[in-house]
Amino acid sequence: MPKDKTGIERKNQLDVLNKLMNAKEIIILTGVRRCGKSTLIYQMINRLIEEGINPKSILYFNFDEILEFKDYRALDIVYNTFLEINNPKERKYVLFDEIQAIEKWEQWIKKSYDLHGREIKFILTGSNNTMLHDNLSKLLTGRIFTREIYPLSFREFLEFNEILPYGQLQKNEIKHHLARYMNFGGFPETVLEENETIINKRLEEYYNSILLRDIIQPNSIREAAKLMELAKYLMTNTTSTLSYNNIAKSTGLNITSIKEYISIMEHAYLLFQLNFFSYSLKESIMIQKPRKIHAIDTGLRNAVSFRFSKDEGKLAENLVFLELRRRLAEVYYWKNKGEIDFVIKNKDSSLTAINVSFTNRIDERELKSLNEFKSSFKNTKEIILVTEDIEKTEDSIKFVPLWKWLLNINSAN
Repeated sequence: MPKDKTGIERKNQLDVLNKLMNAKEIIILTGVRRCGKSTLIYQMINRLIEEGINPKSILYFNFDEILEFKDYRALDIVYNTFLEINNPKERKYVLFDEIQAIEKWEQWIKKSYDLHGREIKFILTGSNNTMLHDNLSKLLTGRIFTREIYPLSFREFLEFNEILPYGQLQKNEIKHHLARYMNFGGFPETVLEENETIINKRLEEYYNSILLRDIIQPNSIREAAKLMELAKYLMTNTTSTLSYNNIAKSTGLNITSIKEYISIMEHAYLLFQLNFFSYSLKESIMIQKPRKIHAIDTGLRNAVSFRFSKDEGKLAENLVFLELRRRLAEVYYWKNKGEIDFVIKNKDSSLTAINVSFTNRIDERELKSLNEFKSSFKNTKEIILVTEDIEKTEDSIKFVPLWKWLLNINSAN
């Protein structure tokens, strides 16, 4: 496999995926465009070959190309041609990239899976999480393992730049790299680029490609200009609590369109909505409750939003949100007199409250909010305040520097 295809190995991701390769279930990788799914596929192929799998038993095809057919006929042609050329005798590994471009692909996959079972190992990728819902969930229940892929974590960012081990770095060195990660994000192709003009141009192209190819075109959006205006408004206002009514006043769109467009953007992994925490599911998703918006990547957000300051507080909070997603946390926000940036429902039914205050001058309101939450919910297990440099435990509140929390070094999470 050519080096320009396999890139730098994302070892943690590969190790997880490698453990699933011997199972019969279909592996589905989803995530935002350009986050590295295709490169992971190439790396998986490389590992298969290194482990002795015959290359003629491996089929890779990217459906994000101009094809004569965009339905199951394309799958038939690709797979049958592979069989005719290679005539594989062993277990076949079929890796289909951006398969959501093919209409009714899930029906073809189900039929092939049910007919051949362990004879074929399917690994599929897509840039839209709608592929995990609707017909797919009905047709392939019990037949799939899914994994969401994100732009690089801060740990991966350091690994890509060969800045290891962390223990040998001075704090000011790590903070220097954190500032760059915060400003330019974790898309793999931008992480190794030093020219800031090229980085920003590349991120703008990513953003426009996501909007056009994953949002506007596949959903036949008629109000494309208004959707693009809404997207920029949301990216600018990441981490803010936004009600549909306020968004409607700011954009001129009606609430029905706003809900639909935000849902589509969320399916394309451009952004995420964070719901209000409540033990009542109905209350947590009520339209009257404002939502918090978080971007898929701080660099992407910075490249396309209207910025009037460094916005370090917003960026730090967005980084914590993304890391919680990577850690598969069930996460919400909470607000009463004070506000909690993140409430995590733990598997043992306990709660963790996290506020992010990227400064060394902690506002008393942050502490009051955390204590208010603890008083309101007796099953609160941990209270964490993510800071710039402060590290201590005081009145049961754990103060953790952002870089330590992201790297999970002696942190409370």
